Amino acid sequence: MSEKTVRYSVSNDIATITLDRPSRLNAMNDQLMIDLQAALQQVIDDSSVRVAVLTGEGRGFCSGADLVAAADDGTDQGIDVDSGDATAAGMDTIFHPPLRTLATLPVPTICRLNGVAAGGGMGLALGCDIVIAARSARFVSTFGPRLGIVPDLGSTFHLPHRVGMARARGIAMLGGTISADQAADWGLIWSVVDDTELDAAVAETAAQLARSSPEAMVRIRSALAGAETATFDEQLDVERDHQRVLIPKNMAEGAKAFLDKREPHFDNIRL
Repeated sequence: MSEKTVRYSVSNDIATITLDRPSRLNAMNDQLMIDLQAALQQVIDDSSVRVAVLTGEGRGFCSGADLVAAADDGTDQGIDVDSGDATAAGMDTIFHPPLRTLATLPVPTICRLNGVAAGGGMGLALGCDIVIAARSARFVSTFGPRLGIVPDLGSTFHLPHRVGMARARGIAMLGGTISADQAADWGLIWSVVDDTELDAAVAETAAQLARSSPEAMVRIRSALAGAETATFDEQLDVERDHQRVLIPKNMAEGAKAFLDKREPHFDNIRL
């Protein structure tokens, strides 16, 4: 994995994945997305990891696709501007794999949103389970009004699910800047904190998730993912099927810990 575009480290069972192209506000090119996929694969391969934190180096999280390369000839992104098929192939082989992997990681994920998340960077941030933003952070949907394209990297999925269709259309079609406070108020992200408190808030949340059952966290993600399209009866069945596995595995320890007024100690087995 190239150390120039993505950094990977593990401490106290928490993996930190850092986008590392600060001079370009961590803009996405082929190499960054390939390195991101490799870092996510390391999370999968290391069974000791219990939480993954995704963040960006420098003053921004991710400014989206590398527009310098796109304005040139698109080759840096695997895109031939004269071929729609080549564009689609580049998305399928380079840009989509890390998004798909992020959505199915065997551990919960946190986005440490330290600055702007624009274009595809917004989709990448919203692909994490929990987004904690610095107050100076912001989202910018550059796709439609500025680039003449559809929001991508999962943005058209996450926006209506999180903020409703009216706001999703406004964000996607008008392309205005959304402050971290507004994003939290709309339910687009979990929380916003003062810039000086970002690291502490992320560390506290990551530690809390690391103490949890990783299998339970992943099953919660899965159960919620299909909830909006399931009927009530179908969702009851989903809950039952997850509890069939988790109650025999975790409930006794959780109950004992509650009665003993201590933190539960779940095993480290992941899905």
